[in-house]
Amino acid sequence: MNKDQIIEQIKAQIKDFQAKVKTEKVGAVTEVGDGIAKISGLGEAMVSEMLDFGNDIFGVALNLDEDSVGAIILGEYEKIKEGDTVKSTGRILEVPVGEAVIGRVVNPLGEPLDGQGAIKTDVFYPVEKIAPRVITRQPVNTPLQTGIKAIDAMIPIGRGQRELIIGDRQTGKTAIAIDAIINQKGQDVICIYVAIGQKEAKISRILTELTNNGAMDYTAIVLAGASDPASLLYLAPFAGCAMGEYFMDKGKDVLVIYDDLSKQAVAYRQLSLLLKRPPGREAYPGDVFYLHSRLLERAARLNEKYGGGSLTALPIIETQAGDISAYIPTNVISITDGQIFLESDLFFQGIRPAINTGLSVSRVGSAAQIKAMKQVAGKMKLEMAQYRELAAFAQFGSDLDEATKKQINLGARLTEVLKQGQYEPMPVAQQVLIIYAAINGLLDDVAVENVKTFETGLIKYAVAHTKALLDKIAKEKALSPEIEAEVKKVIAEYKQTFAVND
Repeated sequence: MNKDQIIEQIKAQIKDFQAKVKTEKVGAVTEVGDGIAKISGLGEAMVSEMLDFGNDIFGVALNLDEDSVGAIILGEYEKIKEGDTVKSTGRILEVPVGEAVIGRVVNPLGEPLDGQGAIKTDVFYPVEKIAPRVITRQPVNTPLQTGIKAIDAMIPIGRGQRELIIGDRQTGKTAIAIDAIINQKGQDVICIYVAIGQKEAKISRILTELTNNGAMDYTAIVLAGASDPASLLYLAPFAGCAMGEYFMDKGKDVLVIYDDLSKQAVAYRQLSLLLKRPPGREAYPGDVFYLHSRLLERAARLNEKYGGGSLTALPIIETQAGDISAYIPTNVISITDGQIFLESDLFFQGIRPAINTGLSVSRVGSAAQIKAMKQVAGKMKLEMAQYRELAAFAQFGSDLDEATKKQINLGARLTEVLKQGQYEPMPVAQQVLIIYAAINGLLDDVAVENVKTFETGLIKYAVAHTKALLDKIAKEKALSPEIEAEVKKVIAEYKQTFAVND
């Protein structure tokens, strides 16, 4: 190539040259440690904006100070050093959502943890979102059956409700949540289980149990394990909620379980103290109430104009020595629509699920029950409350009048009926059958120690011989005089065979 050709080529390149301007908002790390970075030079950063530290490490801006930005780092902060460049992305933190997350175990950033390949979706939702406004909601009046007799009969949960599960460690809080997920099989409900600071061995057991029961076909697990940084523990519930909101916006019913929010509060306290936010009661930051209220308010039942979907939240809180008047428990109790209180004493007495029916309440009440359950369980809570009072009183004296003896006998049998094994959720028609027998005194001549055997036998007998009756209760959702007569007949027939076997 001669000199003239080279000059012509250069002229052509100059003629075709178009300057492309690319602007980037760049800052520098001034301080880093414990999953927190201080950055100077990002004067236009937004709260909750994603920041790019390079090497596929991202952070979230939380503190916007006059001369610096305080950010939490999502990932291995050990790779970041003072003086590193940080870029603004202009995007609020978001997670992948959609059908692709169902059946998967992901971290709070939507990255897979189950070794089954990438999450293939092009839909993303922001982790922080304003809760649905009053005008978009409708009353909670559709039951969300948990399959647990004590809950469905006395502390009913409706679609779109927020029901707190609270109790000491090892009292069966997670067991209730997992049973509720298993019971959604065939109910057209999508389930999201958010594990916050849990042991990964425990989550592995839960995953196995859900898989064995066919529940992973409609369930996603968001896992921020005990060894993960505090930033991921803080974000996990918001990420799980965003994944659920996608389905709610599509008009579907969603159940989200946050297990547990006390660990999220501790992680948030750690981040806040490292960011030098002023501490308040029990060293929690002043906005720890807002942390949980803005999360739980996103649970709602939308009206038909907005798609009619619902998001039901079951937050879990762990208490210390049954103290429900501590800071975080009282906060979350005041946000939710009722609580299921689990007691260590009941658990050790063998009453499982160990639900204290006196302290447990559902503020939606019987609006979230089918009519058949209202008919049989309407007076059950009162009977149990009277039984507890009388049982405590009866310890001191033996000469009780007939009415008191009758009340104690009924209460003892109801207590037996409400006992239920783990991973054994019961369809609502079967619950109605056994509760009808107990509440109407049809078990009075069955010895207390034989009540569980009687119940198991009655359900087997009803499924084998009168399946049509159970189907009719499930379909009509009410006890008409004809159905009630059939229920009495089935119980009477089984009692004869039970008495012979006995």
